[in-house]
Amino acid sequence: MLSEKRIREAESNFKRYLEEGLIRKENFRKEIFETYFKNYKESITLLNFIDKSRISFLWEIVVAYYSMFYIANAFLYKSGYKVGSRIVHKVTADALIVIARNKLKQSLIEDYELIREEALELASTKADEIISSFDRERIKRSIFQYDTQEEIKESKAKTSFTRATRFCNAIMKLLED
Repeated sequence: MLSEKRIREAESNFKRYLEEGLIRKENFRKEIFETYFKNYKESITLLNFIDKSRISFLWEIVVAYYSMFYIANAFLYKSGYKVGSRIVHKVTADALIVIARNKLKQSLIEDYELIREEALELASTKADEIISSFDRERIKRSIFQYDTQEEIKESKAKTSFTRATRFCNAIMKLLED
């Protein structure tokens, strides 16, 4: 779950990123969006293959993260923001918190409209959980890509697969709205 401290940090960073040009407002160009979306589809296809074949737990974690990364950037781009070429993973993580979090929360509330009272709390928690899964996978990918035993990678790979699938489905729904 996202802490208030993490949310404030992301909001502060996002303002600085805009000032420094690490993320910028950009008019929509179909070919850029389609590139992000193609990379997402390729990553999610590969993720499913790796998960079924169990050929590499390391690469299941890495590809799970990248499927999330590309769909996140497709969403950010459709929302009018283009991430630059420096510290792109951190910029993407912070931008998701600032831009996607409330949209995702609203989307989840609409899904749970019949039980609105409970949905408000549940949607906030679930939205934070989905967005924070990107951060967790970003950090885990960095650690596991370079230094971890195979047995540990196997258990973490399944978690990565589940998180990536849930994250990508949620962001895909926002793209369809």
